[in-house]
Amino acid sequence: MEAQGKSSEDDDGGERGLLHSWRGYSYSVVPERLLLPRPVLQVALGAQHGVLLVEGGQVYTFGELPWKQTQSSQPAKPTLENALSGQRVVAVAAGSFHSGAVTEDGSVHMWGDNAAGQCGLSGLNCVPNPTPVALLEPSGAQSVPVLELACGEKHSLALSAQREVWAWGSGCQLGLNAAVFPVWKPQKVEQLAGRWVLQVACGASHSLALVRCVGPDGIQRPPVDKCNQCNQLLYTMTDKEDHVIISDGHYCPMGVEAREDPPAIQTLKTSPSEPILPSHSSSTSTPAAPTPDPTPDPEDSQKAGTTTAAHPPSDSDPPPSPKAAASTSSPKSSPYPGEQEVKEYLRKLSDASQTEAKMANGGLHALQTPSLGRGSSALNSLVASCATAVGERVASTYEALSLKRMMNFYLPSSRLEALGGAADGGAERVRREESVQAKKSSSTGDIHEEEAEGLRRRLSLPGLLSQVSPRLLRKMGRSRTRAFALTPMGGGVPEDQEVFPTLQTEVWSWGNGEHGELGHGDNLDRLQPLCIKSLNKKEVIRVSAGAHHSIALTAQSQVYSWGSNLSGQLGHMDTPSTVPRLAKLSEGIRVWDASAGERHTLLLADGDCIQPIIYYSGQQVKEAGGEEEEVEEEVEEEDERPGGYTQQPVLLPFCMNLGFVSGVVAGGRRCVALSDRNVMGFISSLHELASAERKFYCKLCDIKSQVLRPLLELESLSSALGPVATELLQTLAGRFSLLSHLTGQHAASLTTNLRRGRDVSSLLMLEHASIFLDVYNDYCSTVGNFFVMGGFHALTKPSLDIFGKSPELLQRLSECSEENTATSDLLVALIYLPTQHLHEYGRLLLKLATCFEVSSGDYQKLQHSCSKFEALTLQLKRKRKEAEYTFHFWKSFPGKMTDSLRKPHRRLIYESSNKSLTVQNAGRFSVNWFILFNDSLVHAQFSTHHIFALATLWVEPTPEDESGLHGLKVITPEETLTLLASSSAEKTKWLRAINQAVDQALSGAGQDAGGSASKSDPPISRTASYTFYKDGRLKDATYEGRWLAGKPHGRGILKWPDRRIYTGSFKSGLEDGFGEFACPNKALSKDDLYQGYWKEGKMHGLGTYRYASGEVYDGSFQDGMRHGHGMLRSGKHNTSSPSVFIGQWLQDKKTGYGVFDDITKGEKYMGMWQDHQRQGTGVVVTQFGLYYEGAFKDNKMMGTGVLLSEDDTTYEGEFSDDWTLSGKGVLTMPNFDYLEGSFSGEWGSGLKVTGSYFKPNLFDAEKDKNRAVKLGRLSVRAEEKWRAVFEECWSQLGCETPGQGEHFKAWENIAVALTSRRQQIQDSPEILSRSHSKTLEGLEVIPQHEGPITIERYHSVRLYLLKACDTPLHPLGRLVETLVAVYRMTYVGVGANRRLLLQAVNEIKSYLCRIFQIVRFLFPDLPEEGGLIPEPTENLPDENQETSADTRTESPKPGRVVSSSALLLPVLLPRLYPPLFTLYALEKEKEDDMYWECVLRLNKQPDLALLAFLGVQQKFWPVSNPNSLPAPGEKQPVISSTKDACFASAVETLQQISTTFTPSDKLQVIQLTFEEITQEVQSLLKQDFLWSMDELFPVFLYVVLRARIRNLGSEVSLIEDLMDPCVQHGEHGIMFTTLKACYYQIQHEKVT
Repeated sequence: MEAQGKSSEDDDGGERGLLHSWRGYSYSVVPERLLLPRPVLQVALGAQHGVLLVEGGQVYTFGELPWKQTQSSQPAKPTLENALSGQRVVAVAAGSFHSGAVTEDGSVHMWGDNAAGQCGLSGLNCVPNPTPVALLEPSGAQSVPVLELACGEKHSLALSAQREVWAWGSGCQLGLNAAVFPVWKPQKVEQLAGRWVLQVACGASHSLALVRCVGPDGIQRPPVDKCNQCNQLLYTMTDKEDHVIISDGHYCPMGVEAREDPPAIQTLKTSPSEPILPSHSSSTSTPAAPTPDPTPDPEDSQKAGTTTAAHPPSDSDPPPSPKAAASTSSPKSSPYPGEQEVKEYLRKLSDASQTEAKMANGGLHALQTPSLGRGSSALNSLVASCATAVGERVASTYEALSLKRMMNFYLPSSRLEALGGAADGGAERVRREESVQAKKSSSTGDIHEEEAEGLRRRLSLPGLLSQVSPRLLRKMGRSRTRAFALTPMGGGVPEDQEVFPTLQTEVWSWGNGEHGELGHGDNLDRLQPLCIKSLNKKEVIRVSAGAHHSIALTAQSQVYSWGSNLSGQLGHMDTPSTVPRLAKLSEGIRVWDASAGERHTLLLADGDCIQPIIYYSGQQVKEAGGEEEEVEEEVEEEDERPGGYTQQPVLLPFCMNLGFVSGVVAGGRRCVALSDRNVMGFISSLHELASAERKFYCKLCDIKSQVLRPLLELESLSSALGPVATELLQTLAGRFSLLSHLTGQHAASLTTNLRRGRDVSSLLMLEHASIFLDVYNDYCSTVGNFFVMGGFHALTKPSLDIFGKSPELLQRLSECSEENTATSDLLVALIYLPTQHLHEYGRLLLKLATCFEVSSGDYQKLQHSCSKFEALTLQLKRKRKEAEYTFHFWKSFPGKMTDSLRKPHRRLIYESSNKSLTVQNAGRFSVNWFILFNDSLVHAQFSTHHIFALATLWVEPTPEDESGLHGLKVITPEETLTLLASSSAEKTKWLRAINQAVDQALSGAGQDAGGSASKSDPPISRTASYTFYKDGRLKDATYEGRWLAGKPHGRGILKWPDRRIYTGSFKSGLEDGFGEFACPNKALSKDDLYQGYWKEGKMHGLGTYRYASGEVYDGSFQDGMRHGHGMLRSGKHNTSSPSVFIGQWLQDKKTGYGVFDDITKGEKYMGMWQDHQRQGTGVVVTQFGLYYEGAFKDNKMMGTGVLLSEDDTTYEGEFSDDWTLSGKGVLTMPNFDYLEGSFSGEWGSGLKVTGSYFKPNLFDAEKDKNRAVKLGRLSVRAEEKWRAVFEECWSQLGCETPGQGEHFKAWENIAVALTSRRQQIQDSPEILSRSHSKTLEGLEVIPQHEGPITIERYHSVRLYLLKACDTPLHPLGRLVETLVAVYRMTYVGVGANRRLLLQAVNEIKSYLCRIFQIVRFLFPDLPEEGGLIPEPTENLPDENQETSADTRTESPKPGRVVSSSALLLPVLLPRLYPPLFTLYALEKEKEDDMYWECVLRLNKQPDLALLAFLGVQQKFWPVSNPNSLPAPGEKQPVISSTKDACFASAVETLQQISTTFTPSDKLQVIQLTFEEITQEVQSLLKQDFLWSMDELFPVFLYVVLRARIRNLGSEVSLIEDLMDPCVQHGEHGIMFTTLKACYYQIQHEKVT
């Protein structure tokens, strides 16, 4: 509110906020200008004084100020209230003899007369200076900030920042239910708690509040069927023989009308649907300040539907869907179906039965309106719905008939609201009503008006008893008229709730009702606030209270007034009105500010020019001296004399001289106007903008009530339009309502801006332009859709029914000047009318912009918004043209096809009826018609047509060849057409049109983005959805995803009608890459699921297939079949046949080497397969320790084989079936006795033998022991195992056969594999740990893989291999992972059989050999197995195994031997260690047990005894002589009882052998043990020392014993089997031999 628009003025105080004051309305009146140092922001007038708020927040008072206790009797000139200096005041108020002010922080100051407690300060009769008054919450803790004040004669009201009303003073107008007056301390008006109050106003002895509507789901209120004051039934029902009489004529003697929620129960603290927002002090007391407006509930939209006296309802909601229309129209959701018809019928009855009603009901009841809940006790649901219909809005609009002088006038607002608002109403009613409305405001009478008044008078009978014949009620189901809520259900526009002022308001009044100023239709006092039902849905945006009358101003710029009319202050000539009535103003006068004084009313309105005009209605004030002497008491008589007051509002002639008036205030006998001078046209432009918006809103409301609603409620509408167009018309009406509501809200906000700030920054259309643009855009699209479907044409007949042959109404509303225009054209013009308003926005914003410097921010803002509105104007014009073009096209198009092709959103772009485009090689007589729409290209032939969706259409020009054909190639997913254009210009035109249309269809702009579309071609790769129609694999399947030139390409989803679904990547129309496929298995009613890789539409590569039967295959596929290495798991462990197969597959069959674990039988087979059968050599082990190796045929043991049982009984010979001996063989017992001969029978169940028995004698024992069977000869050779796994790895590296290929290509393949899989995993990062992704990043760099290998490069290769084998995304890592899986699968569980040890060891060796081959392929310069890498001249420190040159037996040239085990065992062995070591432990079990027994025995000995027993030379004992005392400086002697003290560190070191995996690591541990021993001995002997074996062995034996290694035998065997051959003869070799010797020594140690 500081200086506005600095660019246009210097703000010397002389341009803004000028104050003019006058009395009365005669021609001789000249307003007096009150001069103040600063612009006036707000004025409040009391009976004899006034309060002014000026810019800067200072307050002045003038007039008679008796409480100041000055001697002067003269009225004071404006004087500054010093008590408020230092406070910034934001709002002031004046009662009859007291005043109030609100400061910036929300605190209240009061001064003046306090006899009735109206200043809120106890103990003072009057308060001379402004004094703070606190509003305290009941807890008393904090004070409540206030937004605005209102003061009456003996009371004051405050509106808090929480939007609650507080009151203090005296009288029933406080609304506090207080027993004792005065109420000194401000108290909350509980009746309004929880409601969002927008504004308060005080009359002399009554109060008004403007409240935002609360919807039904704001609070759950209990249904009320009894008056909570006097406990009588609210509805009564009398059942006669042939009809039912429902009476809702309850009148409560307590004076407080029964309400929806009983005052006693404070259910409404705050409504959950309305957030309490902190309101800024700048917007204090603005009734329509932009307050948050959460979406109103359905009931609000109901309330918004009732027609106002000259204009239709607010209609603030999204369009009802046609299906919802019926439900939206019933506010109470009554269970009874035909509520609509009941209301209709009641209306007719009420006309017919008026006399009966009079007799039946007597004269004295005022009708009450409680809410009727669903389960109300006294009435069944039918009656409930009737009563609701009747009672909902009759709402105490009936006067008490005994008050004779009020008997003669009718009650306007009770009109037809008794029967439900316009939102619910019947066609006939609305028609009659609306036709009246249009002429209502003209001052001359009108026949329709008489008619309507007659109807009203009949309806305003008290109590309204209606009879409803049961017979008729039964007929209700048959609908005669259709009800449409033309009111949006939500708050209009999605985002507008927080931004725009609400139009859905109620007016509540309470206090003294003697003159009818409460508006409830009677003269009773009300102790508590009560809603004035007849003002619901009138969109009241401001209320004002005079001494004994009230006025309400609506968004449609109309004024309702009620109360005392003794001086004509109501603005109409009817004696006092107890219900709100429209003030009489000429047509076209739109009031936007109003104020009520003691006996007069001031109205500020738009006239014909931009400058506002002022109307006065009320008492004339006498000229000259008499004016002041007038005495209160004489007033009554004087007013009876004619000529003392206005008959209806009169225009004040001098208002044009005041400049641009921004607000009027009436109070006491005085009038005040605030005006601005028009500097640089800024103020006039603001006024023009607001005025244009108000005018536009009134226009929209007229169109809605006089055209749209009658059309929608016509019975014959759907038959005339057809279902599609009817639905479109309803959508259009909804969109229209939305637009209209937005306009109303905007008009209210602009009006507020005029009254308050008058600046650019608060213009909502700048900040929220997008809301306007979206609403207009949607509206225009909807109109276009209706137009295209021929809706306007089809409306011609219905329009005739409503508007007659010469539709002057349409002509006038559509502003069409031509004569004899067709009805449909008038309707088109009328419905498109709102879109022209956009241009008006642009023009006015530009006009505003010219008031600013070009460089200023305001100018830029205005200019920017202006261009937005202008751009949309052009776009909507183009959309309209497109719709017209399309409509005319359909008129000429052959009818059959029209029906299937004509869609509301479809617009024609181009068509080839002029033969401009034909199909290449078309027959002579064929007809090919191409039509390009905004969503498809249609190829029409004689009777058929094909539609190509644009999203999946690609077009390219064919190269011009000599033949001079102008060809276009059109590609769609299933067809490719070559089209010929008639000329090169046509070709270009078509090409551009199709490309542009495709581009728009893809961008989703549809027809919106027309001209602005880029000229570039649409992307060749795009996302779209398509359903295939041609026969073939994809028939009827729907694909949704990426496309490239007519083929699915990229990510997508393909769904078949039989519920098969593929999700994944495509390439050139086929599944290719990673994807998931689900295929329903009808028999098992479950899905088969595949997840994995595809190639050219088939499963290819790695994948997992889960069968519906429960089987899972995990492995390689090729051409849709299992092929390569894979694992098949069948059944769970508890089902009939759980088994696992892992091995090679060939074209869906098990073929090649594989391991089959049959868990139920407890058998494991490791061998060759063919066509799912065991065939070739193989090994079987069972859980009972049986071992078979030999030949298999047709899935059976057949041929030569060896069978061993757990106790070493061995059979070697012929087999004919599983475990069945048949033929020649030798059976050897564990003690080497043997049988030789012919055997038959099953093992373990009695064998038949024909043959000889041999018992070798003792001397032959040695010789015969060699007969022990050599195992492994009849099993599959290690090199033959798992070939598929290695082949897979080679093929990943790009080699057809192992070792054949380019190694640089292999590196490229590795990089590609890593990158692509890494991307795949990035989509689901939870799979990767952080360390893992680091490893991956390191691997993406290809290491140097050519050039001579040095030790340094050798190390980098080793590190690379460690990393590569660590991630399954690398081909080597994948290989290692698979090998580990198959190895464990083979040798774990039943496979842990000691006879398999040899095979297990050989398998590891073969792995090493084969992986080393791959490594040498990747690093071609790596020497072969056993090759040397020369070392740099100085020794590398970490090569400890070769540091001691003396023991090295290799060639003297230093170097590093390359071996597969050194490079790869560290990678493989740790992973394979558990199963391998288990096999060693089983194999060495007996030896280890003997060894362990000995270890335990010998370890019982103390150190010295053990050393002596083992023959360790005494010089190595820690002390030379156990008996002699230690010499000084020598060690503490080891006494005979000490244990575990000698060579402790060496013992500890040796124990670590069990924690290492690879032989080289284990050898390293042995070496460290030797070093520890040597160190200890050297410290004993204090000199260098060289071992001889005789000395070393006993000491080492001691260390081994003390180390107590449980499976030492297994450790020794493992080292021996897998040791690097190049180490065997070196130092490590000797140390290992020593350890081995110790192991054997301990086994055979005899303890003496």
